[in-house]
Order: sequence, then C-alpha cells, then structure tokens
Amino acid sequence: MLLSNFPRVSLAHLPTPLEHLPRLSKHLGGPDIYVKRDDCTGLATGGNKTRKLEFSMAEAMQQGADTIVTVGAVQSNHVRQTAAAACKLGLKCEVLLEHRVVDPSEPYSHSGNVLLDKIFGANLREYPGGTDFDQAMSEVADEVTASGGKPYLIPGGASNTVGALGYVNCAIELLDQIEDQGLDIGHIVTATGSAGTQGGLIVGLKAMAIDIPLLGIGVNAPREKQEEKVYQLACETAEFIGKPGIVAREDVVANCDYVGAGYGVPTEGMNEAVLMLARYEGLLFDPVYSGKGLAGMIDLIRSDSLGPGNIVFLHTGGAAALFAYADQLQT
Repeated sequence: MLLSNFPRVSLAHLPTPLEHLPRLSKHLGGPDIYVKRDDCTGLATGGNKTRKLEFSMAEAMQQGADTIVTVGAVQSNHVRQTAAAACKLGLKCEVLLEHRVVDPSEPYSHSGNVLLDKIFGANLREYPGGTDFDQAMSEVADEVTASGGKPYLIPGGASNTVGALGYVNCAIELLDQIEDQGLDIGHIVTATGSAGTQGGLIVGLKAMAIDIPLLGIGVNAPREKQEEKVYQLACETAEFIGKPGIVAREDVVANCDYVGAGYGVPTEGMNEAVLMLARYEGLLFDPVYSGKGLAGMIDLIRSDSLGPGNIVFLHTGGAAALFAYADQLQT
C-alpha cells in the first residue's frame, strides 16, 4: 500500500460518507452535487484535521514526545482537534492562538472552538496577528524541554508532509467510493487555506493516475500565493512518499475570489451558502472554511464556470465555529 510504511494512529471514523445532495442539486439547476463528509471524522465534532493528525500524532508518539505544541487562529478547527487528540493519547498540549480577526466579538473570543479547547485542557497562549510563529513555537518548545518534557511541533493545520499524508489517503478512499457508486465526477472542490488538504489530495490523485480536476476555493491568501504554497507542499509530499515529479504546476488551481474582507470575516455569499445547505440538506458548514468554499462553488455553478460533470465537495468540518459567529450570521 502507498502509505503502509508511515506510522499512524487511529483517530478518525473512516471511511467518511460520500452523499448525494439531491435538493441542493435541483435548487441550483446544475450538475449533481455530492459531499465527502469529512465533518464526520468523529474526533471532537470532527473535521479534516483528524486525518492529518493520525500521521502527525503517530510520529510524535514514535519520537517519545509527551507534549504537542501547535498554532492556529483563535477559532482554529485544527487546534480543537489537536487538543482532543492529545487527550486521547495522554499527551499535554501547548497552543499558540493567533488573533487574526480584527475587533473580534465576545462570542468569537470565548465560545465555539475556544470553549472546546478549554474543555480539552489545552494550555492556551495568545499572540497578536502576524507573529513569527516559527520563532514563537520554538520558544515554547524550549520551555517544555527546560521543564523536563519532550515537545513535538505541529504547524498550523498540520499542513506539512506528514500531515498531508492524511489527504493522500483521503483521495484513495474517495476514488474507491466514486468507483463503488459508479459516479461520473467532473470536479472535486474544497476550501483551501494552510495547503495540506488540497496538497495531499493532489498527490493522492496523481499517485493513482486520476485526472479529475481539483479546485481549491481560497479562504485567506491571494491566488498566486495560495497556489504556490499548495504546489510546494504537494511536491514535497510526493517526494516524501517516494513519488517525486508526479505533480505539475498546472495541477494546482485555487480560486481566491471569495475571501472577502479577509480570513475569518463573514461574507454575504458565505452566509447564503451556510443557510442554503442547512435548509436544503440539513447540513451544517463552518463560516471560515467550508462556508466560503461552498459560496465559491455555488457561484461557479450559477455562472456555469465549472464545465460538465458532477461535483464532489469535500466538507472539512468546523461547525463548532458557527457559535462564535452567532451575532454575525444573518438568519
């Protein structure tokens, strides 16, 4: 097997379902839309980071670490899942929270993922936006070492070559489901931010010699910067699994027209998309990642910009963050 030589712990409920969305598809009047339910990975209300953490946490355990050090925005889905994984494996968790959102509301600062981080007992440290987190994480790791612990550092989103293995594996799982259900898929669409999900999916698809186009809908950076970040990580991941050269620059496509005013800042399109999926399919999506990814997908379907073929939208989870945006979502 492609990933059999890499250490892995069991954290996720896999395979996650691949479900048809008939009412949404009919409402939009376009292709049939399917959703890959990575909100159903199980750990701490689920989400895409759990797949990544199966590999990251395994490496931490293999190295004898007793403390995980990681970073994320205040309402980070990654931090929530990392804190829960640390509890499950008996590890301590040091978290560096970045204040990326300007003038946050009271719910944003204390509810949603932050509340869950505290329930899981993570030690939360707060930093201003734009902090050099490579340096800051190194300093925290030094503290852990000085106190007799052994740290293991996980970057934001677990988006490095180890974490991206989770989405190499997801691509293989998804392709099996597409084949089993006899589906003709013209596009896979997902939100893209820290790059590990999109990068891992690209590597998995290319390793299996599958040419289904993958579109990332950006939630943070401009297109050129986002695509370059994904491409670099995809190339590094391909080499890491022993498949160098399988990723071409043109394999990496990100549409960053739906970011709005910035990371974590609600948009009208996101609001419409979150309510649409709730009211047509009974599904909850988060306002930061999948909500903006959905907004982009819906707009592109309406403008007939995705071309022929049915669509799989990868749901990366994060509904816990809805509570942090309760005062901003228009219902």
